[in-house]
Amino acid sequence: MNLFSAFASDVAIDLGTANTCVFARGRGIVLNEPSIVAFNTANGQIEAVGTDAHEMLGRTPPNIKAIRPMKDGVIADFDAAEKMLTHFIKKAHGKRALVRPRLVIGVPPEITQVERRAVKDSGFRVKASEVHLVDEPMAAAIGSGLPVTDPAGNMIIDIGGGTTDIAVISMAGTVYGRSLRVAGDAMDEAIMHYMRKSCSLLIGERTAQQIKFDLGSAAPLDKPLMMEVKGRHLVEGVPRTVTICDSEIREALSEPLRQIVQAVRDALERIPPELSADIYDRGVVLTGGGALLRNLDKRLRDETGLPVLVAENPLTSVVVGAGKILTDLPLLRKVSLD
Repeated sequence: MNLFSAFASDVAIDLGTANTCVFARGRGIVLNEPSIVAFNTANGQIEAVGTDAHEMLGRTPPNIKAIRPMKDGVIADFDAAEKMLTHFIKKAHGKRALVRPRLVIGVPPEITQVERRAVKDSGFRVKASEVHLVDEPMAAAIGSGLPVTDPAGNMIIDIGGGTTDIAVISMAGTVYGRSLRVAGDAMDEAIMHYMRKSCSLLIGERTAQQIKFDLGSAAPLDKPLMMEVKGRHLVEGVPRTVTICDSEIREALSEPLRQIVQAVRDALERIPPELSADIYDRGVVLTGGGALLRNLDKRLRDETGLPVLVAENPLTSVVVGAGKILTDLPLLRKVSLD
């Protein structure tokens, strides 16, 4: 076996609360699927993983349970997470015989030592030869093309499904890092709560996500948006359709957005003055699925007075960065959390 084929099995993984992305060395992103596993409780077997399991959300019979192994950016169900990882790594390698891969896995900055150990153990149990953990904001910054090895401050805000990670990076190290457990999932919850309270309509997680994509915004829009939402009426117990507009959803999202904005302001207050000056010049980079929320960059710009840019491919910044780390050994040595 030549050296290239030995390295060709190396993979980088962004183990996200909402989605898991896999980057295979030499091939780029080979998989991007929801982080969901559907179990059959009657026989303990896995019925589906990823996209297939996501289709089952809220539609399964009592003996099939669709669960998310990740909660708030960390593993909540180790057994399910391991099975999901194994499934995704096998799928990423296709029909090729599985060589023991090197793994680079992105983790939130405030992950505990115990959680870190658990992620590494999961990696070794899926037959990896080496497992390296990297901070997700560091990977996102590298994936967004920021010059992380320069002796200057780079600020990145990665809004995922379970956590909003805020980091200031300089000389390949994290000067300030914070994980706020308010992100995409909290926005979905806020929309579900708002629909219950103001429209007496019970909606599921997938519908809430759809509303967020279609109507969600962080600041007023130039052109109003509207959509019809189907759900179950709380009082009458029958299916109902209501029409809602973007301003209602902005009101629904006000609390999670306020917390994210406040966390960014706290970060700016806590970093050394020299790095503050760098950030004032270079601006802030927004990444993760939450970066796609309409006018979030405008809202942050208004609240902080800083230039705010959205990364080119916010959904894949972490896994692309982890992939770059995978192929650059000197950088891996600098940024690995080992």
